[in-house]
Amino acid sequence: MNTLTQNLPSTAPASEASSFGTKLQQWLVPSRAIGFLLPAGVLLLWQTAASLEWIDPVFLPAPIKVVEAFFKMLTEQRLLWDFAVSLSLVAQGFLYGAFAALVLGVGAGLSKRFEQFLSPTFDTIRHIPGIAWFPLIVLWLGLGAPAKILVIAKTVFFPVFLNTLQGIRSVDKSYIELAEVMTLTRWQLVRKVILPAATPTIMVSLRYAAGLAWALVVVAEGLSGLEGLGFLIFRAQGLLLTDQLLVCMVIIGLVGFGIDRTMYLLQRRVLRWKQGFEG
Repeated sequence: MNTLTQNLPSTAPASEASSFGTKLQQWLVPSRAIGFLLPAGVLLLWQTAASLEWIDPVFLPAPIKVVEAFFKMLTEQRLLWDFAVSLSLVAQGFLYGAFAALVLGVGAGLSKRFEQFLSPTFDTIRHIPGIAWFPLIVLWLGLGAPAKILVIAKTVFFPVFLNTLQGIRSVDKSYIELAEVMTLTRWQLVRKVILPAATPTIMVSLRYAAGLAWALVVVAEGLSGLEGLGFLIFRAQGLLLTDQLLVCMVIIGLVGFGIDRTMYLLQRRVLRWKQGFEG
């Protein structure tokens, strides 16, 4: 009995080590590691170009200089605040635009007459880029956050609206016929058949629109305002602070990747009942 008791403490660390080793092996398998090859190659080429001075350091500083600029912006400037401002604008614009698009998209998808009522106006407005609206919106709302949020919301709105409409209209007719045989009510048909069948298309549009919103905030902040990542990029360009410019670009890219991955995981969770080809 004493022998067994003495052996117990040594089994737990061994089990934890085994678990860690399994997880490490999963991350090191070729299917996962292959995604790091291209970034590593780009970083190696960047370091080589900077070391051999193929490009003037003013235009392409070494990676270590960019890292130093990041910590300087983090500790001596307002990088976290500017990041929070940009993230807040994107979140608000995405939520407002996506919510309006889902409500109107479902309404138009369920009612042909309502679609005909919206179609001429929406088809005209959606061909005008969000940035083209920006000068007019600034005249209405000024240079503050509401103008940028409205531009982002408008950009988010149409991809989600059109995909919601198309998703509902693409529901297999056999599903509708089966619902009629089962004598489902209109509300039951929408809730149990139409919306679940249209959800994959809607989720893809939300994922696309989230990335679009994050990309657009940089332009909106660059055109007006004194804070945000977009402002930092245009300021760094004007002052030839290429290291700070690259810091902002890397942050934007990584955050954009994070937003896309988050939406992808949300999409997989919502659609966990739907199995498809995985390549």
